[in-house]
Amino acid sequence: MKDLLISITKGLVDNPDAVSVAVDEPNEEGVTVYHLHVAEEDMGRVIGKQGRIAKAIRVVMRAAAARNNAKISMEID
Repeated sequence: MKDLLISITKGLVDNPDAVSVAVDEPNEEGVTVYHLHVAEEDMGRVIGKQGRIAKAIRVVMRAAAARNNAKISMEID
Protein backbone atom coordinates (compact mmCIF):
# COMPACT_ATOMS: atom_id res chain seq x y z
CA MET A 1 0.00 0.00 0.00
CA LYS A 2 2.81 2.36 0.89
CA ASP A 3 4.55 1.64 -2.43
CA LEU A 4 1.34 2.28 -4.34
CA LEU A 5 0.90 5.69 -2.69
CA ILE A 6 4.51 6.63 -3.37
CA SER A 7 4.36 5.60 -7.03
CA ILE A 8 1.12 7.51 -7.65
CA THR A 9 2.46 10.63 -5.98
CA LYS A 10 5.89 10.60 -7.62
CA GLY A 11 4.17 10.71 -11.02
CA LEU A 12 2.39 13.93 -10.08
CA VAL A 13 5.10 16.07 -8.49
CA ASP A 14 8.09 18.03 -9.83
CA ASN A 15 10.35 16.95 -6.95
CA PRO A 16 9.86 13.17 -6.56
CA ASP A 17 12.80 12.86 -4.14
CA ALA A 18 10.85 14.83 -1.53
CA VAL A 19 7.95 12.34 -1.45
CA SER A 20 7.74 10.27 1.72
CA VAL A 21 5.05 8.28 3.48
CA ALA A 22 4.74 7.59 7.20
CA VAL A 23 2.44 4.78 8.32
CA ASP A 24 0.68 4.70 11.69
CA GLU A 25 -0.26 1.51 13.47
CA PRO A 26 -3.93 0.51 13.06
CA ASN A 27 -6.17 2.26 15.58
CA GLU A 28 -8.90 0.63 17.68
CA GLU A 29 -11.21 0.54 14.64
CA GLY A 30 -8.56 -1.20 12.52
CA VAL A 31 -7.87 1.83 10.30
CA THR A 32 -4.28 2.37 9.20
CA VAL A 33 -3.39 6.03 8.54
CA TYR A 34 -0.91 6.92 5.81
CA HIS A 35 0.71 10.38 6.10
CA LEU A 36 1.92 11.70 2.75
CA HIS A 37 4.69 14.30 2.79
CA VAL A 38 5.61 16.28 -0.35
CA ALA A 39 7.63 19.41 -1.06
CA GLU A 40 5.84 22.69 -0.34
CA GLU A 41 5.81 23.71 -4.01
CA ASP A 42 4.20 20.38 -5.00
CA MET A 43 1.35 20.59 -2.49
CA GLY A 44 -1.04 22.10 -5.03
CA ARG A 45 -0.29 19.39 -7.57
CA VAL A 46 -1.15 16.65 -5.10
CA ILE A 47 -4.30 18.32 -3.78
CA GLY A 48 -5.61 19.59 -7.13
CA LYS A 49 -8.43 22.01 -7.81
CA GLN A 50 -11.04 21.72 -5.08
CA GLY A 51 -9.24 18.60 -3.81
CA ARG A 52 -10.11 16.45 -6.80
CA ILE A 53 -6.71 14.80 -7.20
CA ALA A 54 -6.42 14.10 -3.46
CA LYS A 55 -9.89 12.58 -3.52
CA ALA A 56 -8.97 10.39 -6.51
CA ILE A 57 -5.81 9.17 -4.76
CA ARG A 58 -7.88 8.29 -1.68
CA VAL A 59 -10.37 6.35 -3.83
CA VAL A 60 -7.59 4.30 -5.44
CA MET A 61 -5.99 3.62 -2.06
CA ARG A 62 -9.29 2.52 -0.51
CA ALA A 63 -9.98 0.22 -3.46
CA ALA A 64 -6.57 -1.40 -3.11
CA ALA A 65 -7.09 -1.75 0.65
CA ALA A 66 -10.50 -3.36 0.11
CA ARG A 67 -8.84 -6.06 -2.00
CA ASN A 68 -6.63 -6.84 1.01
CA ASN A 69 -9.50 -6.64 3.53
CA ALA A 70 -7.93 -3.60 5.18
CA LYS A 71 -9.17 -0.16 6.17
CA ILE A 72 -7.04 2.86 5.41
CA SER A 73 -7.07 6.62 5.60
CA MET A 74 -4.72 9.06 3.89
CA GLU A 75 -3.63 12.47 5.12
CA ILE A 76 -1.55 14.97 3.18
CA ASP A 77 0.89 16.73 5.49
